Amino acid sequence: MTAGLHAARSPGTARALLLSLSPRCLLATALIALLAIHSIATAQTIRVANRGDALSLDPHSLDETVQLSLLGNVYEPLVGRNKDLSLAPALATAWRQTAPTVWLFELRRGVRFHDGSPFTADDAVFSLQRAQSEGSGLRSYTRAIKAVRKLGDSSIEIETAEPLPILPDMLPSVYMMSRRWCEAQGARMPADARSGAAQSGAQVRANGTGPFRVSERQPGVRTVFVRNPDYWAPIEGNAAEVVFTPIASDADRVAALLSGQVDVMEPVPVQDIARVNAHAGTRAVTGPELRTLFLGMDQQRSEPLYSSVSGRNPFKDVRVRRAFYQAIDIEGIRKNVMRGASEPAALLVGPGVNGFQADMQRLPYDLAAARRLMAEAGYPKGFEVTLNCPDDRYVNDAQICQAVASNLSHIQVKVRLQLEGKRSYFPKVLRRDTSFYLLGWTPATYDAEDALNALVACPDGKGAGQYNLGGYCNPRADALIRRIATEPDKSRRNALIREALQIHADEVGHIPLHQQALAWGVSDKIRVVQLADGFMPFKWMSISP
Repeated sequence: MTAGLHAARSPGTARALLLSLSPRCLLATALIALLAIHSIATAQTIRVANRGDALSLDPHSLDETVQLSLLGNVYEPLVGRNKDLSLAPALATAWRQTAPTVWLFELRRGVRFHDGSPFTADDAVFSLQRAQSEGSGLRSYTRAIKAVRKLGDSSIEIETAEPLPILPDMLPSVYMMSRRWCEAQGARMPADARSGAAQSGAQVRANGTGPFRVSERQPGVRTVFVRNPDYWAPIEGNAAEVVFTPIASDADRVAALLSGQVDVMEPVPVQDIARVNAHAGTRAVTGPELRTLFLGMDQQRSEPLYSSVSGRNPFKDVRVRRAFYQAIDIEGIRKNVMRGASEPAALLVGPGVNGFQADMQRLPYDLAAARRLMAEAGYPKGFEVTLNCPDDRYVNDAQICQAVASNLSHIQVKVRLQLEGKRSYFPKVLRRDTSFYLLGWTPATYDAEDALNALVACPDGKGAGQYNLGGYCNPRADALIRRIATEPDKSRRNALIREALQIHADEVGHIPLHQQALAWGVSDKIRVVQLADGFMPFKWMSISP
């Protein structure tokens, strides 16, 4: 499964060998593979490493940054983003409202998918409907679409259920697919990330219109992207090939960068930023990220799935939720876990997101108050609960969850920490098979409505509350969220956002933790563009000889 093994053995022999290796040997094998990744490399090959991999090549299956970032090099939306994150024409050259609930999109002519077939209005209609369907991870962006109509080979009309002035901002994560190709792959519907199982050819193969094509895919091992010679626009960067390799171990990822085995890697562990900067030939490219990390709690079931409490659900009691919040030493996490590379958060959105309220403050860290609240709620001796946490998705995610577990022990809550890779973690929590979990969210629209709709709205099975995994629900907040989506006046809209955020904060619908910072390790011979949404466009990457 590694590049070195492919050079020396048949695929069957390689698989047999890997199955016989221990996890420690597999890590060593991955590092050996990095040494051999490019005996055939040229000056235009860029080697990228990340702690995790895309869970699928299906662009509609999961709303997750690593997956959408990687696939954004292969697939494209109607409306894209510039380097400053402003809206930019992509597969649509222009768009305008023709009625309060109707938008006209003019499609780019002469665009071809990687298999040579033309991109047409049929594909755009199909893709938007596919992103709305059951199993799609992008329903929060397409929920308001009432109908999509073909007007000609190069134009479509999108009708929304209500006036939706932010519709173009909701489309950059919805990538266009070939209808005929999807049908041939048995992929008319997206692969549901909740299942965690392979369902169609679109999960392991790709056919987009983007600046790079997938030439090799070994899930969890490596993915090779090659420059699309037939791309419809000039490509700014000079990369002819990008080899993406997941390396879960922080130490191994840093070692691969410093030894020259990879050219770009993320994230740089906060404790290693100075080391990367001090090493000859490498640097850490850092900047703010729009992502907010938070804890969610099951507030829907009458009894939590994974707790010592029976006959009632402690997380339905706001006093328990507030007690958990006030027992978490967020400054201690910032200082000791994040080494100062985080900003404690009071909301589910942070600076840089429209609707952020800078004057709203976190609840204070106060163990005495937390203990009183637990006693008032009827849990003076605490209880046991399982905290589900990924260990390969966010910066120091496992250490954050360990710190939370330690903090909660001071109010007699015994946390059983369940750490796992995102390949199994996301399907589990997306099924809502959890009582207490860690999640991060970057609003793809750079607007608070995105987080409010996805995380705070009552889950309706149609896109609202799609990632509200604990089932928090307040009808007042719900009504506000619907008004926010349709309100054209900016000042009135921001007032509605503030009111919804305040309701959620008062009820402790979730426990906000912090905004993490971006940190990429980059060879001095590589030029990159770092975006606050965490995406890494290969078309803007270049390598010098």
